[in-house]
Amino acid sequence: MLVALVATHATCRPAFCDDLAELPPGAYEIVPQTDERGAKSDIDAIDLRDIGPEQAKAFGSRITTRHYGYNGPRNILTFATDFATPALLILQVRAASAGGADLLITIGDAAYLQQWREGGGTIVVGKPYGVAIPPGQQQTRVEAVAGTVVVDRYVVLPDAGAARDWPVNLIEPYSSEMGTADGYRGIWYYNQPSKDQYVYKYSGGLGTYTAKHIPLAVYSPEANKTFFVYGGSEEDHRRLLIMASYYDHETGRVPRPTILCDKRTGDAHDNPVISIDDAGYIWVFASSHGTARPSFIYKSAEPYSTARFDLIKVTNFSYPQVHHIPGKGFLFLQTIYNGGRRLYSQTSSDGARWTEPVEYAGIHQGHYQVTGRCDDRVASAFNYHPQDKGLNWRTNLYYIETADMGQTWTTVTGEPVEAPLRQVQCPALVHDFQAQGLNVYMKDINFDAQGNPIILVVTSKGYASGPPNDPRTWTTVHWNGEAWQITKAFSSDNNYDMGSLYIEDDGTWCIIGPTEHGPQAYNPGGEVAMWRSADQGDSWLKVRQLTYNSPYNHTYVRRSVNAHPEFYAFWADGHGREPSESRLYFCDKSGERVFRLPTTMDAEFARPVPVFRQH
Repeated sequence: MLVALVATHATCRPAFCDDLAELPPGAYEIVPQTDERGAKSDIDAIDLRDIGPEQAKAFGSRITTRHYGYNGPRNILTFATDFATPALLILQVRAASAGGADLLITIGDAAYLQQWREGGGTIVVGKPYGVAIPPGQQQTRVEAVAGTVVVDRYVVLPDAGAARDWPVNLIEPYSSEMGTADGYRGIWYYNQPSKDQYVYKYSGGLGTYTAKHIPLAVYSPEANKTFFVYGGSEEDHRRLLIMASYYDHETGRVPRPTILCDKRTGDAHDNPVISIDDAGYIWVFASSHGTARPSFIYKSAEPYSTARFDLIKVTNFSYPQVHHIPGKGFLFLQTIYNGGRRLYSQTSSDGARWTEPVEYAGIHQGHYQVTGRCDDRVASAFNYHPQDKGLNWRTNLYYIETADMGQTWTTVTGEPVEAPLRQVQCPALVHDFQAQGLNVYMKDINFDAQGNPIILVVTSKGYASGPPNDPRTWTTVHWNGEAWQITKAFSSDNNYDMGSLYIEDDGTWCIIGPTEHGPQAYNPGGEVAMWRSADQGDSWLKVRQLTYNSPYNHTYVRRSVNAHPEFYAFWADGHGREPSESRLYFCDKSGERVFRLPTTMDAEFARPVPVFRQH
């Protein structure tokens, strides 16, 4: 795990002496000689263990001043040292990118994160930043994990005490100790103003967004608790906090939710997902929207507990979908913005050591996917963004699966496919919705009793809100063992209406989602209903409306892994057209009991509030 190491050998002052002319004897000074934008360093390691300061100066000719996040050459630098006393690494930072930047320095299990927030232009820094290096064999890694950071000089002092009178700004040790919130409040988010009565392309209470974040809840029979995560906020509902908690099925109560981190954004694409390993440890993967910010992986300090988490890894990924396979470890499917929204896989047996991401699909401008696990098989269903049509156009439906943790991929019939996929017409293509002029919005994937996949999508004629793009058709795509059966189920009023597909033990199919018009009609969400099919999707019956007379639309109804009948679906609400509060809800398997998580708590534990009494 990454544990914050507190430096004590330098003094913080607000100003910086630009030349640090009086370097003490034995100080190492390395000045990058390349300052060209986009340049890549020739080396990524600087070994100071067996050389003196004069020899170290030569490294400057092989490195650039610029550290890039995930939108350019990374130019990561690792300093190898072996000093007898605590040392100090100083970075003279000239500037950070206009959109903000994050500089991460790791030393063994220690993590330091320096962040510069968005400015009107390039952020002029002009200050030295330092971290303490412990004695002995150490590897100190310097990298930007968001934006661009320009470093004009590196100074390594073998004796940190020599800098006690220097104006060095110590980089704050990263800490995930943010305590708990005094209630359950979700994030409100919008995307793309539409300049019409619907105000945005989509918006609302999006604490359980997106459909491509999988899963948000997991039931543990060992603990008899449903553990869940969501995108939370404080009273302003616009600053994203990564939250984790649980519902205790024995007591019927929830604790105050734990705050893992402040993502320093209002973008709900940075929402988290959750997993549980074989030993009962809770894992949280906090996403990023593209390459603008870092992503984080956390592990609970104790099994079956959300009280405290350790930071395990700082990296970058989007739309995380994590599948823990007993006895094998994690298969982590994700999107990486690399010339488009491309699909990648990673694996880890223990969550601490990860393989490098391997691409398995990247057709034209990329994909949105939903994934699911059936025993040791993991399946991915996805659309694609046609070249030169813009990312608001997404169409077609593809399916592949893996039975060996992403090493190889096949079609539903077992035919091997060559990854990464690059061609629109390929064996993975399930249906050509593009020929019908339809957008395809991915919602869920599940499996019937025989292990055959069932994909849930919504199709429409365009991306914009409002009646002109009706109907928004909820559609199931089922492999029956011989062919794909594509069946229209029912319709709703927005492309971003999202519900989950359940396959009951008796073979009944069930969809819980916001299919009914809400108070902000034609904006995402609405009133939540339960639909059932006894004939594998050929016909559907709305058996119950779970919410009614709501002030806000209900959005993104999510299915728990191994869902317990008392915590069967999980969602949020919020105004569809303007910033508002956002509450969080769950319902039981029958749909007869709906609960709202307490928005404020006076004690450490509280009971969820029954709402929407069924008549």
